[in-house]
Amino acid sequence: MRRICLLISLAAASGLAHAGGEHLLVAKRIHTGDARTPVAEAMAWDAQGRVLAIGSAQALSARYPDAVRHDAGDATVVPGLVDAHAHLMNLGFALLRADLVDAASNDEVIRRLQAFEATLPEGAWLLGRGWDQNDWPGKQFPTAADLDAAFPDRPVWLERVDGHAGWANSAALRAVERDLAGDWQPDGGRILRDEAGKATGVFIDTAAELVDAVVPQPDDALRAEALERALAAAVANGLTGVHDMGVSLADLRLMRGFADAGKLPLRIRAYADGDAEALDALCAMGPYQHASGRLAMRGVKFYVDGALGSRGAALIEDYSDEPGHRGLLVTEPAAYAAGVAKAHGCGIQPASHAIGDRGNRVVLDTYDAVLGAKADTDHRWRIEHAQVVHRDDLPRFASLKVIASMQPTHATSDMPWAEARVGRERLYGAYAWQRLRALGVPLALGSDFPVESVDPRLGLYSAVTRQDRDGKPPGGWLPDQKLTPEQALQGFTAGAAFASFDEENTGRLAPGFAADFVVLDADPLSVDASRLPELKVRSTWVDGQRVFAAD
Repeated sequence: MRRICLLISLAAASGLAHAGGEHLLVAKRIHTGDARTPVAEAMAWDAQGRVLAIGSAQALSARYPDAVRHDAGDATVVPGLVDAHAHLMNLGFALLRADLVDAASNDEVIRRLQAFEATLPEGAWLLGRGWDQNDWPGKQFPTAADLDAAFPDRPVWLERVDGHAGWANSAALRAVERDLAGDWQPDGGRILRDEAGKATGVFIDTAAELVDAVVPQPDDALRAEALERALAAAVANGLTGVHDMGVSLADLRLMRGFADAGKLPLRIRAYADGDAEALDALCAMGPYQHASGRLAMRGVKFYVDGALGSRGAALIEDYSDEPGHRGLLVTEPAAYAAGVAKAHGCGIQPASHAIGDRGNRVVLDTYDAVLGAKADTDHRWRIEHAQVVHRDDLPRFASLKVIASMQPTHATSDMPWAEARVGRERLYGAYAWQRLRALGVPLALGSDFPVESVDPRLGLYSAVTRQDRDGKPPGGWLPDQKLTPEQALQGFTAGAAFASFDEENTGRLAPGFAADFVVLDADPLSVDASRLPELKVRSTWVDGQRVFAAD
């Protein structure tokens, strides 16, 4: 495939690296996120990309007469947007595969796959991502037979939009090196089968590993291209930082190579992929920090349960739309507790994926047991998603000083069917942003891309409206949990910075902080909420360097 040439080759690209000396940005409005000077019209920074001063254009122009001047005109500047939960490599590979996001039917999936197949060499697997049966008539899971007529011989393997299920055709099933028939199930997973015990083609959570194991692995060049594409998409959408969840030691090495070459345009706060090689390396050598400040690994991400859309989220009671089924614990609780204790002993921050109310309770119980008397310290342990929480467990987030790392677009993606999954009563603790805030729980906001779009403007819109792009439902879904524009922006800036121990360096624009910021064509705090997704990113800056320009 053609290698893309990134704007973010910082050392070589004209206009991106510092010209040296001091710089001065003037704009119609600068939202600093700093209570001491919340709004300004000018900002100066030094050659190292550290903010020197915030204030009026007249005062700073006089103070720094020789500074390189950047005139943003009528634009609005905000602190750099940080996605507190994302998957860079997954995004990169999704950009290299068939895009099935928002396909409205099984037939549309087939048409998109046939178009993509035309780009593939003979014998290559047809890989895709983004299908969601909840968007189709009948909302039923697909089967291998649905793919077989169009692709009788080429193996097809398609990841669901949430990354917690896969859909294979018969050619892919034949490649699996195990008999899939019967009534057995893998630990932490579920193979969907017909009445005769034959695998239908859908594999949920850890069951998908059976097919993943036989898919040809990407080579180093393709992995590098995937990372390049993901980074380019992130900065083009105004992201100056990403908390990358579930990063392997091999992927950390790839990112370190990019950082060494000056090719990381944003800050990656990588979280190790569970109790595996990367966590072992952190325990042996301590938290990792690249000299550039662009890359660090100081935390570890654990999986506890699955996802709600594929009925893998672990619930305390049965699914309302599947009696007798309560979801999946992807990691056995004792093994999960051992991993958290190991991270704690190594001084590594745990971040645990929990979507269902049982999954969240398992995390809270584990954190309580491992922290013990240290629960009141500034540990900043995280729960990723915190999507459906039992009402009795909401106050435990505050008492255990847990950060809720949540994704606003999950609420608006799930709202058409979430009540069918869990019923009205359990929605009290679902996507409960304001209830958690009222308890004093810190919120860090993100997208979970590529499960959702990499675009943080959609996250701001979902947080403020709790509506789809058509403005439905009127007034928003469960509208008492909507965030204000200020709260939403804080979640993508200072809230995310706090969650990764970066609050003294990023998340605000103030003297001594990194000059990480985004130049927008309008003010996200004052435009009509319906316009938030349409804001134009004119440029993205990290360490005072322009890493993306719209023109």
